[in-house]
Amino acid sequence: MARKKQKIVVDLDLPKDDPTKRNLQIILAFSIILGMSTGLFWVTNSGFIPTANGEPLFTNIACQTITGDAAFNSNIAPSYAVNETCSLLKDEAQIVTWEEDDWEYVDRLAISFVMPGIEEQYKTGVFGKEQGFYANCSATATVPTDYTFAIRDAQRSIVAFYNGTTGKNEQCNFIIEDLPAGDRYEIGFWVPERDAVLATASFEVTAHVYDGIPDNMNNKSLWVGPSLGNTNLKPLIFLNFFGLTFFLFIFPASYYLEALETKRNNKEEKFPDFLRDLAEYWKGGLSMTVAVQTLATSEYGALNDEVSQMSAQLSWGVKFSDVINLFANRVNTPLVKRAIALIAEADRAGGKISDILVTAANDSREIKFLEGERKRAIGSYIAVIWTSYGVFLGVIVVLAKVFIPAIADSNSGEGDGGGQNIGNMQIRAIDPLFFLTIFYYGVTMQAMGNGAMAGLMATGRFTSGFKHSGMMIILAILVFNVIAFSPDLTGVQVLTDLGQNPNPFGPTKLDW
Repeated sequence: MARKKQKIVVDLDLPKDDPTKRNLQIILAFSIILGMSTGLFWVTNSGFIPTANGEPLFTNIACQTITGDAAFNSNIAPSYAVNETCSLLKDEAQIVTWEEDDWEYVDRLAISFVMPGIEEQYKTGVFGKEQGFYANCSATATVPTDYTFAIRDAQRSIVAFYNGTTGKNEQCNFIIEDLPAGDRYEIGFWVPERDAVLATASFEVTAHVYDGIPDNMNNKSLWVGPSLGNTNLKPLIFLNFFGLTFFLFIFPASYYLEALETKRNNKEEKFPDFLRDLAEYWKGGLSMTVAVQTLATSEYGALNDEVSQMSAQLSWGVKFSDVINLFANRVNTPLVKRAIALIAEADRAGGKISDILVTAANDSREIKFLEGERKRAIGSYIAVIWTSYGVFLGVIVVLAKVFIPAIADSNSGEGDGGGQNIGNMQIRAIDPLFFLTIFYYGVTMQAMGNGAMAGLMATGRFTSGFKHSGMMIILAILVFNVIAFSPDLTGVQVLTDLGQNPNPFGPTKLDW
């Protein structure tokens, strides 16, 4: 008796390896973690959380962790020496360069200046904070002439000097390892020989100055972070982290979802062409299997891979109805699913499938056309939203950079809190950093609202709106950092000179 052959049934509806959900979950996890971290960094440096010693909560916690010093957790502001023990609060020297190169016919000529910096009484217990003073000079004369290049203090005591003779190949310079701050000094040239003069004299001074304020902080005890190279840009200023918090929460996930939506739209754009060609091949007498395998060699842009996969499945013997259903699940858009459901039902019922294909193609093309019309119609409104945001951002930056500092300078009078009196009206002194902070917060919130509205109008999706919001936030961060977050507005003291030449008539001839 012959044995009955057993049939092997293979289920081709295998689970799909779709990484979309997994990738989205990973992106959301990282976005939330980074967003909460930046938000925590901002709020602990913004001053919204008061501390007993008046310092930012972030530096108190970080420096107490680094040094173990309880001074960062007391009700007294840490001293200069205590701050120097924490790597985050070290005071870095500002290098100031001063040149004088237009002196002529000099016999005894000097110019006074003030050496800035912190006084010695505040440097108790601090080592390695010497304010170096480096001076180079040059002098010429018609005949070899002896001269002295020197610096003296307010009591007219010589602090450092160099004796030289013109015409010799000598290096005219002197170095002061630590020039105390707070005193007025005089620096200049002296020719001891009677009736002798220097035809020209010039010098260059480089001073290393410590102002007592940590390099990462401003004079309001707020975190501004280190400078970017030799520029005044401070990308780690605490205000940037306010915008970055919202950016990290909304942009990465929305950008990923919008990228997927763009891929789907690109596939949908070619889908009506594929259905039309499939109908033509069917009308020509080819079966669906042969038609799809033939179309796999055609060009359908983003749909090429999907058509090739359909051809491969048909070559394996998978039924056409199953192949198109798998195709619809992979593309996973309402447009494709509706058209495929119609085609699958017609194939199952045995009707004239070519007419169904043409109808589905026309329907899909009409839908894509209407979507394109909507984008074109809404495009002008999106441009208006971006333009209005740009104008608002520009006005705010001009106010922060020009108007507010001008008002602050005009009423920075003496007395408690400054200000000026005009008749019976008192104009109180204002803090430019306060208004700069308010302006930046307002621009960020405006970016959130404008971007969300732009995306909803364009596509009806919040993800598209959050993508616009993220780009507006980045634009605000760049504009504020390049233009508005300047040292004079953020409260960072930047020395440009040594207060030299207080006499409006130039260098004074002194009795050396």
